[in-house]
Amino acid sequence: MIRGRLSLGRLWPLAAAVRPFASPVEPRRQFRAGRSRQRDFYQGFEKEMDLFRQRLKAALPGTDWNPWGISKDLPPEWADVVIVGGGIIGWSIAFWLKMREPHRNALRVVVVERDLQYTKASTVLSVGGIRQQFSLPENIRMSRFSAEFLRTVNDYLGVFNEPPIDIQFNPSGYLFLATEEGAAVLEENVQIQRMEGAEVSLLSPTQLKKTFPWVNTDGVALASYGLENEGWFDPWTLLNALRNKAMSMGVFQSVGEVTSFQCRSNEMVTADGEIVDFPRIMVANTPPIRCAIVVNAAGAWSGKLAEMAGVGTGPPESLAGIKLPVEPKKRYVYVWHCPNGPGLETPMLIDSTGAYFRREGIGGNYLGSLSPTEEEEPDTQDLEVDHEFFQEKIWPKLAHRVPAFESLKVKSSWAGYYDYNTFDQNPVIGTHPLVQNLYFASGFSGHGLQHSLAVGKCVTELILDGEYKTVDLRRFSFDRLIKGEKILEKNII
Repeated sequence: MIRGRLSLGRLWPLAAAVRPFASPVEPRRQFRAGRSRQRDFYQGFEKEMDLFRQRLKAALPGTDWNPWGISKDLPPEWADVVIVGGGIIGWSIAFWLKMREPHRNALRVVVVERDLQYTKASTVLSVGGIRQQFSLPENIRMSRFSAEFLRTVNDYLGVFNEPPIDIQFNPSGYLFLATEEGAAVLEENVQIQRMEGAEVSLLSPTQLKKTFPWVNTDGVALASYGLENEGWFDPWTLLNALRNKAMSMGVFQSVGEVTSFQCRSNEMVTADGEIVDFPRIMVANTPPIRCAIVVNAAGAWSGKLAEMAGVGTGPPESLAGIKLPVEPKKRYVYVWHCPNGPGLETPMLIDSTGAYFRREGIGGNYLGSLSPTEEEEPDTQDLEVDHEFFQEKIWPKLAHRVPAFESLKVKSSWAGYYDYNTFDQNPVIGTHPLVQNLYFASGFSGHGLQHSLAVGKCVTELILDGEYKTVDLRRFSFDRLIKGEKILEKNII
């Protein structure tokens, strides 16, 4: 369907051209007249569409098709929902908000993103993995929902007359290795995963060696291997597919950085008190956007954004003094070449030491890394890569587990940010107990990409229905920060 400004007056010549065919009077003359009118109509239509395309290109550089003429310089003056953060979480929420009937045409949704090139975005700098092998049922359920979405991604995000979306999903699974000390925990995790419907196999060292002959089983007491709905995919493709689909349904994209929240009153909005006013969101170099709901999906910078709304700025002993404990943590990813390395069946291997790797393509390339210890945490001021970290901390562990990796060559590397929850490394999702029109969806600590599709739907349910329906995520609310109750995930990479 072509969505453009085609006036009714331009439709009449076509109707006049068609109507004479019903009359037996001078059919040839009328046919010629009809063809002439049709030609004039299509020429005028093509000129108008050319002007329409030019306006679209000027409104949003770098995007060929944008039927709503969304401008990066002119966000709307008001919105029902403003989502701060145009990464995978933000666009997933925007997509699900617009998928809900009958709210699709009633809700005005704006996504604010400061860098459309995504040079520092966690989404595109991740390794693109998805797994069900978690210890918390909520994390398993979110992964299962996302895996099903990815399996039918074109049913959700496909566009008529456009090529099918190919997220390049590789279903090779995850392989976790455990020592004697960690075997009981691994087995307990697998029991939980199976209860949630995940297909996970437990392997003894002998079975592990038979299945993956290239693995050195020294020090391995037990392994778990995901048989379905696990692997990795292209994050950039999924992000763009979500963004394009959401914008095609009317979501506005604003390019800028949030600088402040403004309210008419200095009082905090309490759960038991009267709502004084809705906040206004200020975007750099643009007028403020008045809105009813703000969603903090700013990833690694969510903690800073929360402070702008007054979260954590009160007296330390008060509720208003409790911060959102999310901050950026830098993580490295290295790409190396090993011509005699593991073959195409290679899963994402998570060693008992924490080192991990997976195959990248069919040319003998691999990528992987290791999360640093607290004492080794690198500076987050830039995304420079420490190559000595690979040589000293990662390579020895890889070469021990996969003897073929004793001879490899690092080809490239990059660094990205985790939106790291320093409290318990699990996300904070839901409303703030004082500012009830401020929603959180951050602090995923490396799991945001694989859980984004489920989180978007769940946050949408919380906004529109006031409760979760797809996955109950109440355990991840801000309330646990107040109570000091940590929810620990045992399978952290």
